[in-house]
Amino acid sequence: MSATDDAPARRPHGEARPGFSLDIRLWKVTRVNRKARPYQLRWVVGGKVSSATFATSALAESRRSELRQAMRRGEAFEIASGQPESEVRAAAEAAETTESIPPLRWFEFCRKYVAGRWRTSAAKTREGMADGLAAVSLAMVKRGDGVPTDEQLRLAFRWGVVPANAGEDPPADLKAAYDWLTSADRPVVDVTDAEVFEDVLYRLGYKLDGTPAAGDTYRRRRRALNTALEHAVVAGELPENPLQRARGKHGGSNSVVDRRILVNAVQARQLLAAVSYVGSWDRCRGRRLVAFYAVLYYAGLRPAEAVGLKLPDCHLPETGWGSLTLRETRPVSGKQWTDSGERHDRRGLKAREASSDRPVPIPPVLVTILRAHLKTFGTAKEGRVFGNERGGVVGSSTYWRVWEESRAYALPPERVDSPLAGRPYDLRHACITRWLNAGVPIAEVARRVGNSPEVIHRRYHGCIDGHEEVANSKIMAALEADGDVV
Repeated sequence: MSATDDAPARRPHGEARPGFSLDIRLWKVTRVNRKARPYQLRWVVGGKVSSATFATSALAESRRSELRQAMRRGEAFEIASGQPESEVRAAAEAAETTESIPPLRWFEFCRKYVAGRWRTSAAKTREGMADGLAAVSLAMVKRGDGVPTDEQLRLAFRWGVVPANAGEDPPADLKAAYDWLTSADRPVVDVTDAEVFEDVLYRLGYKLDGTPAAGDTYRRRRRALNTALEHAVVAGELPENPLQRARGKHGGSNSVVDRRILVNAVQARQLLAAVSYVGSWDRCRGRRLVAFYAVLYYAGLRPAEAVGLKLPDCHLPETGWGSLTLRETRPVSGKQWTDSGERHDRRGLKAREASSDRPVPIPPVLVTILRAHLKTFGTAKEGRVFGNERGGVVGSSTYWRVWEESRAYALPPERVDSPLAGRPYDLRHACITRWLNAGVPIAEVARRVGNSPEVIHRRYHGCIDGHEEVANSKIMAALEADGDVV
């Protein structure tokens, strides 16, 4: 390449301040052997060559035009960087402005981030987002004398990020933790520090007592943090998302259903019978919930779907199969997370459009149980099939307590402390497993219970009976064919 490729170089005229020069020569754009940025622009300032590469010819020509205009205005160029004086001055002013603004701190970032997502998020999503960021916040505060307990810091964070609490004084029992959280928190950019980030990863995967968190808890926390860090990158608070480079495996439990929790048909009937004995006969605390647990076991409903079930959505003929058409779910979140101020949110079906429904055929035994329930107790407020003694929404604490007492009645003493049917939700797992073992196609099971076939296969593949025997017979046949049978 020669200088004759372009117009003559500008000759010095006047004086340039130290470090700058008016002796500038600019060459044409050339193509170089590069895949990503194949167009190169070169120029000389005070005898020092500068260059830049571009993805397209248009970008390179545009930059050449900018430099040429600066030369025509008589601007001096900085020798070290090769940039016009106006650009050097603008960059310095921007750097000074940035340095004068204190770095955004972690708690304030989280408060603004949660507020931005609050309006479009469900109550359970809000709670999960706050829980995940609260866990990470334990790594994003500095430690010292008088630091509150991790539990207090976590509770203070969960209270503080609720938009309705902005500007309010924290509760007395959380004031010390809240003050520490808002004064000793780290800048957001500290999450890129190797030592801090290692503690962040630990907080994602472990509980406060140091034991591994459940696999679902770890994944929920990680999703919440990842989305927040991506937002920080877009907002210019972080150069990159450090979580994208962390691919370590979590040591907690996985999402495969444990066979030990599954009840058989006899155990399920014994548990449903035991429910009716919980509480005094006149208050009907247990009897009100027999049909509630029955729809989990015979129809595979989620507890939140059973809570929201209404009479018009039930087809209960005197004989034969009936059906339930699910339209609404009432998950428990807590008053601070819902728009209504009630503990139960009002949502559409999980992983579906808000206006969609899910018809579920139900066997005659469940039809009979539901008809008997409605005859005895009628419907609750809003036409709901299940309600408490006052007609209100059945609370999760209520059906959990009744279930725990029922297990003590129905199971042998040595099984009460076992994982067998440890949660009401385990009845849904037993239902799905029963259908799969009966030969119902995975796609049909998935449709009825509101999951994808992939989820059903991944979570329940270890609970389907008969696979081991089939595999053993195939292996035995191969051994016999090879003459390896004793």
